[in-house]
Amino acid sequence: DFKTIREICAKTDTVVSMGHTSADYETAMASINAGVKHTTHLFNAMTPLTHRAPGVVGAAQDKASYVEIISDGIHIHPSIIRTAFRLFGDDRMCLISDAMRACGMPDGEYSLGGQKVFMNNGKATLEGGTIAGSATVLADCVRRAVSFGVKLESAIKAATINPAKSAGLYDVVGSLKEGKQADVVVLDKDLN
Repeated sequence: DFKTIREICAKTDTVVSMGHTSADYETAMASINAGVKHTTHLFNAMTPLTHRAPGVVGAAQDKASYVEIISDGIHIHPSIIRTAFRLFGDDRMCLISDAMRACGMPDGEYSLGGQKVFMNNGKATLEGGTIAGSATVLADCVRRAVSFGVKLESAIKAATINPAKSAGLYDVVGSLKEGKQADVVVLDKDLN
């Protein structure tokens, strides 16, 4: 409902995002024009980018401010991770983990929203085999993005500055500056 999107964006600091949708390019563009500024889980559970029907991905590339991508090597193929960084540029990319409660846990059965989730070799799936979130922390997503060929500086920016800007919180978090909250992760040259 485009009217609702416009009202939410006009009256609040809420960032409206699109994702997990079968919207076509035209509908996605109308949503962006109504105030959507972010695309959730780029490429996952959304209309694909094709040469005659660019879908949500095409609309996001044309006009949405930020896109987030799960760089766990399971949700998105490494080639597409590299392609997304080239397509959107490192000023618009946000790395996310989409971690669920099985993150960091051994293989086994877990739950997500009342559904059974099976963890096997780092991949969390529902009973039917559908991917059920990620079992990867954000630092691993950064490491994997770099191992996939994304420049370290771009991956760091996509995990820090861009998400903070996207959420309207860059004056509080997202970089190291006097007066900001100092959430710091120290990594060695091998990103450990």
